[in-house]
Amino acid sequence: MDKHNLTVVNEFILMGITDIPELQAPLFGFFLIVYMLSVVGNLGLIILTKIDSRLQTPMYFFLRHLAFTDFGYSTAVGPKMLVNFVVAQHIISYNWCATQFTFFSIFISSEIFILSAMAYDRYVAICNPLLYMILMSQRARRVLVAIPYLYSVFLTLLTITKIFTSSFCGSNIVKHFYCDILPLISLLCSGTQEIKLIILVFSAFNLISSLLIVLVSYILILVAILRMNSAEGRYKAFSTCGSHLTVITVFYGTLFFMYVHPKSSHSLVIDKMASLFYTLIIPMLNPMIYSLRNKEVKNALCRTWKMCVNHLFKIHCIYNKLCNNKYMH
Repeated sequence: MDKHNLTVVNEFILMGITDIPELQAPLFGFFLIVYMLSVVGNLGLIILTKIDSRLQTPMYFFLRHLAFTDFGYSTAVGPKMLVNFVVAQHIISYNWCATQFTFFSIFISSEIFILSAMAYDRYVAICNPLLYMILMSQRARRVLVAIPYLYSVFLTLLTITKIFTSSFCGSNIVKHFYCDILPLISLLCSGTQEIKLIILVFSAFNLISSLLIVLVSYILILVAILRMNSAEGRYKAFSTCGSHLTVITVFYGTLFFMYVHPKSSHSLVIDKMASLFYTLIIPMLNPMIYSLRNKEVKNALCRTWKMCVNHLFKIHCIYNKLCNNKYMH
């Protein structure tokens, strides 16, 4: 490659979701609501599963980390996307682009394996209930979430080092609404084959290994449920898996759609819509799924709400008492 064709890139221009001016305001309003619901829902689940004494079980430990990763990767993408709806130039600095990609990659990769850990947790709970608290001890749970985080950090650092130590040629326009890996690779001058091979190998490993854990866990769960004599026992076992099954179906369904849909002239638009779904819509849906389908979470919400109201009432009474004493003197 001729050195004169190399360009020192200090910033990138994000194409965004659409360039139609009439759609900017409605889309901004819609995705602002989606993002705020996602933030409130996921932070609410994190706090609720931390403070409620009845939610200190392995299942809710993993749910807390699922909410943390949902909050993480949606926040890596959401705020910048919302800003780009209301500004004329969709510019992102070189360093911020690398930062955005780093955090998004770490959290999205971690979520894949945390979902697998949750499937394994349900398998142990249903197939080995007597050994559940032993097999899912505090130490075991921490290991099961630490491994995905550490692996995701390693994979992200490997990828980002390969991309951002390479040279970019000519155009600095990223054909996406955030700094995603494939649009960035298309701007590189050379060495893309090695990076693409790394991405292909690790993406295949991530999807196949995590999905294999989920499938094996649920096949064993199904066998165990079918062997149960009690209809009530079967229903209870199914109900404990319902929320997780819904979440993994939506999550993996979206990822597979992105990889297998036929390429056409509309591929870029379809990719953007799929990316929007798993970067913003799924993080909003997950807390709703676990809240609406789970009686323990709903009961915990009621208890926490009553506790907050009681505290506010006590504060109000103390304030009134202090005010009355002040006026009496």
